[in-house]
Amino acid sequence: MTVKFVADSKLPTPWGVFTMVGFEDTATGKEHVALVCGDITTPGPVLARMHSECLTGDALFSLRCDCGFQLQEALRRISEEGRGVLFYLRQEGRGIGLLNKIRAYDLQDHGADTVEANEQLGFAADMRDYSICLPMMQHLGVTSVKLMTNNPRKVVALESAGVKVAERVPLQVGKNRHNEGYLQTKMGKLGHMMTEEHFREE
Repeated sequence: MTVKFVADSKLPTPWGVFTMVGFEDTATGKEHVALVCGDITTPGPVLARMHSECLTGDALFSLRCDCGFQLQEALRRISEEGRGVLFYLRQEGRGIGLLNKIRAYDLQDHGADTVEANEQLGFAADMRDYSICLPMMQHLGVTSVKLMTNNPRKVVALESAGVKVAERVPLQVGKNRHNEGYLQTKMGKLGHMMTEEHFREE
């Protein structure tokens, strides 16, 4: 196992106090965290979000994607439920890295969609690796999850990595005039399950 526990601490947030648990993937040197609310070792699936890092959306308030909105909504729902965990995975730009993500944005500014931009840069549409999730879950004592995602491929990838997904919970937030094309590409080319009538707009 290349993922090891490093440290934990309390993290006060606008949605309540979480326990922040830090992990290191010794094979890649990447650092990941889990934000834990309540007792997640009790029986039954745990409400969870596997959230890949999006600096532009999570920290810089970009409206080009729905990532920051999903992050905040997931934390709100976990806090409201009183039991859950958000895994924050350092996989910027669907695994291509921050600078290549900026290059992809430039290509999108000139007419490419998300998938086309990645392919023009020589990458697959989605290069994220979810094998890091299982050892983190095992350390935390989580055996199954109610996964907040619109992406059925993420469910398949996690199950292939050994994660038991008991339920997929839709997470439709953040639609705005700047990301309509991005969301259409996620639905049309990446198979994300989203419906207009259930989408919460910003």
